[in-house]
Amino acid sequence: MAIGAMLFVPNLPGTPDAGILAPLHAETAEEVKIEVLGHGETFGGVLSRVMIPHAEQQALLLAFQEHASPSRLRVGTEITLRYLRGVPDVRAIEVVVSPDELLRIERSDFGWRSAKVETPVWVDTVFVHGEITRDLWSAVVLNPDLEDMPRADRARVIDLMDRVFQWQLDFSRQIQTGDSYRLAFEREVRPDGTMRKGRILAAELVNRDRPIHAIWFDLHDDGVGGYYDLDGESLRRAFLKAPLEFRRISSRFNMNRFHPILNTRRPHIGVDYAAATGTPVMATADGTVTVRGVQGGYGNLVEIRHSSGYVTKYAHLNGFASDVRAGSRVRQGQIIGYVGMTGLATGPHLHYELHKDGRPVDPLSVDIPSGEPIPAEYLERWNGEADVRFALLNRAARGPGFQMARADDGAAGADARARSVVDPLGDAPSDEGSP
Repeated sequence: MAIGAMLFVPNLPGTPDAGILAPLHAETAEEVKIEVLGHGETFGGVLSRVMIPHAEQQALLLAFQEHASPSRLRVGTEITLRYLRGVPDVRAIEVVVSPDELLRIERSDFGWRSAKVETPVWVDTVFVHGEITRDLWSAVVLNPDLEDMPRADRARVIDLMDRVFQWQLDFSRQIQTGDSYRLAFEREVRPDGTMRKGRILAAELVNRDRPIHAIWFDLHDDGVGGYYDLDGESLRRAFLKAPLEFRRISSRFNMNRFHPILNTRRPHIGVDYAAATGTPVMATADGTVTVRGVQGGYGNLVEIRHSSGYVTKYAHLNGFASDVRAGSRVRQGQIIGYVGMTGLATGPHLHYELHKDGRPVDPLSVDIPSGEPIPAEYLERWNGEADVRFALLNRAARGPGFQMARADDGAAGADARARSVVDPLGDAPSDEGSP
């Protein structure tokens, strides 16, 4: 019966071939135009240039001013206009007001509404090592294994190192050929590849064959934290090594220095740091401001009284921080003013003095006591976290010199959490004109 059925059932055709359809191009529902703010142009001028009616321009400016000032936009700012296809009226405008914020203005049933949108970031951990053959700046910024990082971000890595080791070393005079470094640092990365924020998790700097280690530890688990050596001793000191980030010394403490303006020999009781005008100046220790104003050859001066009989002076400033007044309290690392060349100065620089019990001392040689070690009740947590972070340096020691781990990658992920840079080799005039 089965054979008979097979003989009498007609042959069925195969699967029909529907053929191949030609690609269909579908236009997007939205059209986008990008305008760039030109020299001498305003936000309102751009709106006029793209033929937005005057009445709507006023409404757009008011919406913009709810979150930012249109007068502060810089030349080259991108202004994105969005239209529904076939509709002549703009439906939304986006303006990049900073690397981390975009202002979006949208049309609604009740006019224009605006909102700030934060630029999204992702977190990774970078492992790198290198040897100093010329200077630290070249060893980091010109490290071929960091070529995928923007140059400005590589310079920021040096600032991070300087902040970590600022109490142990003066990078402008103590780093020498043959020294080496290993780093594991965490960064927040914008979509364009630039770094929003960075923090060193573990570091080793070998200076004159002496290794110095730094391990990040958040003692109170509040995001502040600090750096400790392998024995849990704080790297922080009562005073910073320098009041500027990684700047060149142009004149040292000298009791018989020839003054280039007065043409006579007189004591130079401080240290001069060559830096560009406007470079931020930091208080080197917690204290109280006793002087803020003009004082003779010092020009604009800030004087701060600290505990244990110490006084610091910061001279030739171009200007003062707005929150610094005589009698105000300042904390270590707080910006108190900006580099200038007021008073007796031949070029922009900072003149920095340190006094102990009324007598000037050399800031580069004074022995400052260290901070507090890890308290006993935190030692167990410290030992566990320190071991993990020190192990990150072993990854930095393996080739290639540059490796990255995303925030969710093993031990590095456990550490993940979601300021233009002046080139230290730029032309900073050498000062010689300090009091």
